[in-house]
Amino acid sequence: MRKIFAVMALSLLAVNVMAAVSPDEAAKLGTTLTPVGAEKAGNADGSIPAWTGGIPKNAGAVDSKGFLADPFASEKPLFVITAATVDKYKDKLSDGQVAMFKRYPETYKIPVYPTHRTVNLPPEIYESIKRSALNVKPINDGNGLENFTGNRYYAFPIPKNGVEVLWNHITRYHGGNLRRIITQATPQTNGSYTPIRFEEEVAVPQLIPDMDPAKAANVLTFFKQSVTAPARLAGNVLLVHETLDQVKEPRLAWIYNAGQRRVRRAPQVAYDGPGTASDGLRTSDNFDMFSGAPDRYDWKLVGKKEMYIPYNSYKLDQPTLKYDDIIKAGHINQDLTRYELHRVWEVVGTVKPSERHIYAKRHMYIDEDSWQVALVDHYDGRGQLWRVAEGHAQFYYNHQTPAYTVETLYDIIAGRYIALGMKNEEKSSFVFGFNAKAADYTPAALRAEGVR
Repeated sequence: MRKIFAVMALSLLAVNVMAAVSPDEAAKLGTTLTPVGAEKAGNADGSIPAWTGGIPKNAGAVDSKGFLADPFASEKPLFVITAATVDKYKDKLSDGQVAMFKRYPETYKIPVYPTHRTVNLPPEIYESIKRSALNVKPINDGNGLENFTGNRYYAFPIPKNGVEVLWNHITRYHGGNLRRIITQATPQTNGSYTPIRFEEEVAVPQLIPDMDPAKAANVLTFFKQSVTAPARLAGNVLLVHETLDQVKEPRLAWIYNAGQRRVRRAPQVAYDGPGTASDGLRTSDNFDMFSGAPDRYDWKLVGKKEMYIPYNSYKLDQPTLKYDDIIKAGHINQDLTRYELHRVWEVVGTVKPSERHIYAKRHMYIDEDSWQVALVDHYDGRGQLWRVAEGHAQFYYNHQTPAYTVETLYDIIAGRYIALGMKNEEKSSFVFGFNAKAADYTPAALRAEGVR
């Protein structure tokens, strides 16, 4: 019996070690590791520099609409990867990127620029991250979080497994309450498209003054999305309560349908349910590169590697561009993109035998400095590479917030793609820190939002 109890005690101790790190390990945050858990040092040959605090809040000018000047506008590519040279660089590319060169050998390219580790976050977020490291524990086989209180950011800054890496993407800092107007395109194979315009809000419970803490105890974010164009879709509104433990309490979603003038529950807005106005080109959990519950997959942590990923994509966000400048046949205009060499966490998600999803496997690469998913290769049930996602990221230095400029998802079989998040032609860039009210994120509020 004593041996049995000893084994049980050791097992419990091992779980606790895996669940939350020791004070000594947490002390690495801000010393040998950056405050978010990335390696502070550069790589061996200096092509990835050491992190020295990111770029300052005044790194560039901000125009009257909130668009940021490119702090690296004078830089030229170090080299450009093409179909003719891809084999030379394939060890630092995903299989999906290599497949894009084969699918579009004449037009797809990857311009590689000098690496800049631009990310830095507000001091109070760094405090939250260290608190998470010391206290947060996984529950429900890693599909929920325990002791994730206060400002809920970066659940596992020193991750021990694949699902903990993914949780850092899901729980990353978005700049507080965020409002944005963006455009989505789903081009035909010849490049023709109809813009879909969204007005979106993301609010966090801890930044809603009149929020009942009990009602938001298991809520990570509130998300509201209104379609404003084209006319046939205008007035439809989606509301999502993104829950922390979606095994315990699944994502809650409602849709106001302008044609029917009614609000209804929307359980299909999850997992592989179709994305809003996506023409079948993305799933609900493709939004934000990956969103929602991780419970349908087994997540394997492969390790870290150096890769060419979209980064510091200020050129792609310039308000002088039209959407027609960006959207081209097959893929976005790669002349407007910027890739840099960064260290990424490599995680592979494989659908559990007891679950189903149209993506049987997702091969993910997650930036160490921001915890944003940078690249994802999606495989179908036959094991065939199907869709290739690239998250073109930029750092909003004036608000110390990493975000996506454009998310692209390429169907390399059908030759079509979706581009989400463009705002070049809109009246403003992102609006951070707006005042949110609890009543705005209730099903009753949707009807007022849905105006033709």
